[in-house]
Amino acid sequence: LSATVGNAEDFGAWLTSVRGPTRVVVETHRPVTLHHHYALAERGRDGLTVLPLLTDGRPNREGMALDERRRRNPRHRLRAPRRTEVAEYLAANGMLPAITFIFSRAACDDATQQCLRDGLRLTSSEERGRIREMTEAAVEGLSDDDLRTLGYGPWSAALEAGIAPHHAGLVPAFRQAVESCFSAGLLKVVFATETLALGINMPARTVVVERFAKFRGSETSPLTSGEYQQLTGRAGRRGIDTVGHAMILYSAATTFTTVARIAAARPPDLRSSFHPTYNLAVNLVRRWSQEEAHDLLRSSYGQWQASPGSVSLPAQLDRRLAVLGSRGYVDGWRLTEAGAGLAAIYHECDLLVAEGLRHGLFDGLSPSRLAGVVSGVTFEARRREDEPPLPRDRVSAERLAALAGLAQDLRAEERGHGLPRTRRPDPGLARSVTRWAEGGLLSSVLADCEVAPGDFVRNVRQLIDLLRQLAQVAPSPPTAEAAELAVVLLRRGVVAANDPAVRGSATDPAPRP
Repeated sequence: LSATVGNAEDFGAWLTSVRGPTRVVVETHRPVTLHHHYALAERGRDGLTVLPLLTDGRPNREGMALDERRRRNPRHRLRAPRRTEVAEYLAANGMLPAITFIFSRAACDDATQQCLRDGLRLTSSEERGRIREMTEAAVEGLSDDDLRTLGYGPWSAALEAGIAPHHAGLVPAFRQAVESCFSAGLLKVVFATETLALGINMPARTVVVERFAKFRGSETSPLTSGEYQQLTGRAGRRGIDTVGHAMILYSAATTFTTVARIAAARPPDLRSSFHPTYNLAVNLVRRWSQEEAHDLLRSSYGQWQASPGSVSLPAQLDRRLAVLGSRGYVDGWRLTEAGAGLAAIYHECDLLVAEGLRHGLFDGLSPSRLAGVVSGVTFEARRREDEPPLPRDRVSAERLAALAGLAQDLRAEERGHGLPRTRRPDPGLARSVTRWAEGGLLSSVLADCEVAPGDFVRNVRQLIDLLRQLAQVAPSPPTAEAAELAVVLLRRGVVAANDPAVRGSATDPAPRP
């Protein structure tokens, strides 16, 4: 397994049930020993106090005494270490390079600039030269206007000092430059959100967790044992370090005892999140008999873990098929022509996309306007306080409103069948996407929306993926051609830069069968 899990035996038992005798091998030894630390400071004093977080696998009593000190004296002088103090401590004790996890994009950027303002410089002149070469190579596909808009100057200055932010709000060219420089041993401190701990091969000698609490939409709570293990899994480079370090910084929001107990807790169980989708439903109908499809779902790990009394996965499939049957995508256990089209749409709003096609909402639009309308199903704002800006042209606005109406009808039917409801369309990126497809400058495009540059690139790439699918399944040839051309118009500048999908014939549209 790719991560430590607490229920490996249960997972092995399920594999045995579907694949035959399976032997589970559990390895608890970490290739690089991990030392857990707790760092704090006192108001009016410089420097850090660093304690072992655990002793013999249990919370350190010296640290637990801090909790008692805080309880007895609310006016205690304990404080969180400053970022520059932490970096200097790590440098002095041979604990760099380090990744500091901060659960805020803006805080990652602020931390980087704060260290620069404090005069922190962690690189030699030779390292600065190599960093300059690597960053310039990473952004060679971007225009001067793009680089100004993205703040290339301050960002590259930070990298040359050995400090960098890393989060999804940065464009891929910037993130990949940080990853390359860090992997080459040139960057010493990276301030990152938790997305870096998921699927990116970027180990460090030390991982610092700035705050042990995380905001979860409506409330703040401590990290789970699984989250802690995911973050600290980056500490200790195999074949380079003899030990790795995890350092948790003092915070008034979380006690030492809470941090230590979570750090020492057993790993979380692996849980299946599998549920049938509309696309899966029509593909099961296409390939299997009804009995075979139900058997496949009954043998899934999701069904293995299902609690007594919950709706079974075969029943969930049947509910999906009831919705599809009422809308003409299946006829009994047989696909209709519309169902065959749905079978080729792979998206979380798969049925809504298919319904938009059937109702002609994507027909008769220019490529740029088509991109704007389709972005309604691919975009979802991270947060929103005001109403999103709608496209300025009447036709696009009407199509998006009609798409929202289809979603409302679908959601009502899903509610009646006890199904998770399809996400509502979000028109918040439509105006910017349309302008980008029309050749607008990045600066003016980003001014039209409330998304970070990296979010814009990611959303446009997701839109491109769906447009390529529409080019294959749209029953109207002009609509298919418009989707193909929209892909060409969108795939430029920051969207195309550092995208493996466009190396080679970047502007060639997908061929129609």
